[in-house]
This record gives sequence, C-alpha cells and structure tokens, in this order.
Amino acid sequence: MYKNNMVSRVDLEKLGFKKHQATTIIRQAKLKLVNSGVAYYNNKRVGIVPRKIVEEIIGVPLESEE
Repeated sequence: MYKNNMVSRVDLEKLGFKKHQATTIIRQAKLKLVNSGVAYYNNKRVGIVPRKIVEEIIGVPLESEE
C-alpha cells in the first residue's frame, strides 16, 4: 500500500485502524524516535513517522504497493 517509507494517521485509518488508535500509534512512534535521539519528532505538528517504526509498534509489516 505504500510507495514511500513514511506513514501518517490517515494511512493507518485506511488500513482499518480507528482514528484514536491511529493517533496513538503515531504518538508512540514519535516518542520512540525522540527517545532514540531524533529531536525533529519532538514537535506536535509533525504527523508522519517512518514506516519501519510503525511496523515495530503494531507487530506486522505494512504491505508495499507494487
């Protein structure tokens, strides 16, 4: 489903997550990135995160569009 390596709340909603669940996943991903030293994600206006981090959080790979 993804050609790029970034995921937003809307992308997660398209996969079937509820709005609040998708928002929570994005928050968790941002927190994980900030804790690993990527200060850019310590900003409430940033709404996309790397696909790899989301896959780690939800425990399943996101399928690529081919």
